[in-house]
Amino acid sequence: MPLIDEISAAMVVAMKAKDQARLAPLRMAKAALMNREVEKGRPLDDTEAQQVMVTLIKQRRDSIEQFLKGGRDDLAARETAEIAVLETYVQPPLDPSEIERAVDESIREAGATSSKDLGRVMKAVMTRMAGRGADGRVINEIVRRKLGS
Repeated sequence: MPLIDEISAAMVVAMKAKDQARLAPLRMAKAALMNREVEKGRPLDDTEAQQVMVTLIKQRRDSIEQFLKGGRDDLAARETAEIAVLETYVQPPLDPSEIERAVDESIREAGATSSKDLGRVMKAVMTRMAGRGADGRVINEIVRRKLGS
């Protein structure tokens, strides 16, 4: 079943249960998926749908960081609750050893030897990890450590 259909079904359940805390992020996710379908002009495949969901979660995490800096714990709590709902529709986080392996392979393929090659390696790793929920910050830290910068 496509992700957008799963979310639609969950929205119906949330509406019947009058669960606004769950309904709001589901509506937002469905809208984001539909917008991406319109952009592409075709239904999304599973990888593309996962990328949309990962992006939504990342946006929420960035918002939490900003809300906490601004002393808005109430808004940060709401965003955290939304992340919990959205995370049920993404693949489980990658094992750090799997990310390390992908970084090592990308460094080897790119022939990278120094921090000057960071951009090439990051591009290769992100392409390899697309739609799998890999956090770019974590990947960047690993690549920097491996390239010695």
